[in-house]
Amino acid sequence: MKHFETIVLGGGPAGMMATIASAYYGQETLLIDKNRRLGKKLAGTGGGRCNVTNNGTLDDLIANIPGNGRFLYSVFSQFDNHDIIRFFEEDGVELKVEDHGRVFPKSDKSRTIIEALENKIRSLGASILTQTEIVSVKKKDEVFHLRSADQEWTCQRLIVTTGGKSYPSTGSTGFGHDVARHFKHHITDLEAAESPVLTDFPHKELQGISLDEVILKLGKREIRHDLLFTHFGLSGPAALRMSSFIKGGETIEVDLLPDRSKEELVNLLEQNRDKQAKNFFKTLLPERLALFLLGNLAEFPIKQVPTKDWEHVLNKIKGLQIPVTGKMSLAKSFVTKGGVDLKEINPKTLESKLVPGLHFAGEVMDINAHTGGFNITSALASGWVAGSSISYD
Repeated sequence: MKHFETIVLGGGPAGMMATIASAYYGQETLLIDKNRRLGKKLAGTGGGRCNVTNNGTLDDLIANIPGNGRFLYSVFSQFDNHDIIRFFEEDGVELKVEDHGRVFPKSDKSRTIIEALENKIRSLGASILTQTEIVSVKKKDEVFHLRSADQEWTCQRLIVTTGGKSYPSTGSTGFGHDVARHFKHHITDLEAAESPVLTDFPHKELQGISLDEVILKLGKREIRHDLLFTHFGLSGPAALRMSSFIKGGETIEVDLLPDRSKEELVNLLEQNRDKQAKNFFKTLLPERLALFLLGNLAEFPIKQVPTKDWEHVLNKIKGLQIPVTGKMSLAKSFVTKGGVDLKEINPKTLESKLVPGLHFAGEVMDINAHTGGFNITSALASGWVAGSSISYD
């Protein structure tokens, strides 16, 4: 049986950063992950490019963490997105900023980020154990006991960073929630977030069409971002962000041209009245979408179409009604909504209020953030704070 001062369970961004912080503050630290390689889920983020953070303000961060973002004020006061950027740049990783403040490695490879974290762990003298599945976690006489099928470890401090239940193929099976339950923690209801949206709409006609900067509306909520029509409904950042507020049975309204008012579009029609309708509208929208919206008006010159018909088309452009039937399952969604109840976690140290020495970080907690760098920011920042909380002792 091997003893460590700190053991971190889960080798995603929160776990790797918790290990780094713990080792930085002088703790003999072990990181355990059941996958063959660390960062399995991280490797697929940002289309394999790893959207490692976002360069927005603190208000931007909180606004893009719809699931209990305010809980992270104390975390971000200790380690925020700009600290994440400095962390990687000081370690020799070149970063770049793309639209909407999204930060990527210049290499466009997630391995760049994962290797930087792994190398930092090793340079600080922490240990990494992969392909090791923990089957039991207990606490006896102020010491945690962890057991796999054939090994056992003990530690003074345990940091659980096993993620939620989305994409279980990456290792996010909910084991961290089981650990929390064992120690009498409450787990809030789990559901899919940042999920593709299922719709009752002509999928085949629009499949594959992508739009920059549309506005999705659901009740009083509006989200402006990119949108993708798919064979099952809607995806892309706008749909993923809206999914947190969808149960099924709603109708989403889409403003396809948010930077042009209806009055402006009416004036453009008048200025181009001699043009064939489809030729004019494909200058504003992707051709297949324009033809879908125009229907049997597509072949007519604009001037031959009655005003009431143009009114109908413009109403669709400025407020296309899309019935929603639901969203993808938790297993096929990017983020888990729900987790370890935050009322039972100290926001300054992320230590359990119920069990001294037990900490949580990342998506295992009841925190969910948008894609676009915000979810990874939450994981990395909370990982650092959980790992460095030894400095408060």
